Amino acid sequence: MFARRKFITSMAATVASASLPLAALAADKVIRVGTLKLMHSITPHFYEQFAPAGYKIEVVAFETPTDGKNAVVTKSVDFGAFGIAAATLGGAAGEPVVVVGAQCNKGMAVVAGKDSDINSIKALKGKKVGILPGSTQEVVILDRLKQEGLTIKDITSVRLAFSEMPSALERGDIDAYVGAEPGPSISVSRGVGKIVEYPYGTPTGSLNMVLGTHSDTVKNNPALVKLYLQMHRKATEYVLANRAAFVEMSEKKLGLPAKTVELAAPNIELTWRIDDDWVTRAKYYGSQMLDKKQIRQLPDYKTFIDTSFAKSL
Repeated sequence: MFARRKFITSMAATVASASLPLAALAADKVIRVGTLKLMHSITPHFYEQFAPAGYKIEVVAFETPTDGKNAVVTKSVDFGAFGIAAATLGGAAGEPVVVVGAQCNKGMAVVAGKDSDINSIKALKGKKVGILPGSTQEVVILDRLKQEGLTIKDITSVRLAFSEMPSALERGDIDAYVGAEPGPSISVSRGVGKIVEYPYGTPTGSLNMVLGTHSDTVKNNPALVKLYLQMHRKATEYVLANRAAFVEMSEKKLGLPAKTVELAAPNIELTWRIDDDWVTRAKYYGSQMLDKKQIRQLPDYKTFIDTSFAKSL
């Protein structure tokens, strides 16, 4: 009798488990990825189709690079795409953020009102210029001003998020801004703005967005870092080879018209690679932040930037 009861109980448990959803039996591992609401950080939205079996991707969008970096530091996300500026701020402060790959180069522009007399960086003198503090663009424009014999004191800097810049220019609240795509292309396509310069003529070059993760992930789960970068590389190469998919995803996730996306695309260089030249530019960028007293010390580049994963691909 006991054996029969045990058999019936076992069979009932088997039937019950068979009726459960697959996720309840073996839930997929979730990789949380932070990104920005910008065209040049659109790649994570393509990860799902390249995720290895047994993994799901959850994309979390942030308004500012600092928010994205902080999410990595607090482990709210496993990986994040944000500017080299935010990453360097964290590394210099001793925060456990490690750069393991690149997200995008370029994607910046200095924009002025279409009918203004601002046709060069030097012409920004005395003007109200929208700048996002703590962004890669901030350090780049400070370097460009220096090249032209100007300083931040020669302009009136107005703190704005990237998404606010086109509207502020259109309202006349500012005379120009140092923005991130698609902002510049929105201003141009609306007929209210013009490109003054793509500010890539400094030793920083076109360096912009990076991929970061927590130092604990690098130390304790290097296999996950490599898996993530392999997925990022596949997604990047797919987007580069499929302009239509890039346009469609930007329309869907950012609410942009195709015309704006097409206009901005040539100014966006999606990538995954970091090499020795890239590291040299990143170190120069850090030195500029130190010179401008935005950081008190340089990051420990031996641990702050780990090229081994990207190079292994």
